[in-house]
Amino acid sequence: MSNILEFPSREKQAYAYLTEQLESLLRDKGADDALIAYATKLLTKVYGDIQGESDFSFSVSLPNGLDVDEVQELQENIASGVEALRQHHHSIMIRMAAQLLLTELELFQRSRD
Repeated sequence: MSNILEFPSREKQAYAYLTEQLESLLRDKGADDALIAYATKLLTKVYGDIQGESDFSFSVSLPNGLDVDEVQELQENIASGVEALRQHHHSIMIRMAAQLLLTELELFQRSRD
């Protein structure tokens, strides 16, 4: 079976979806082009910050005497636990980013009134 490369990447697809949804939501709420442009710029910054924060690595020293099956099981358990933590962390970061974005938009809008 061959490898499949996706274009654009899932991250770019997700970002495009977010910007489209944000623009649509803001337009439905009566936002003007200046507010939408500001929101998109802010979303780009916040989304970029979140993506960079999810990259991490670590190492684990295993005791001597473990057989290959035990090492494999430990690797799978650690990977599963780390993935669960990453998903939880990502969920929290998305909620916080949304709150930040909404607060920044409100401040921007108030500064224009």
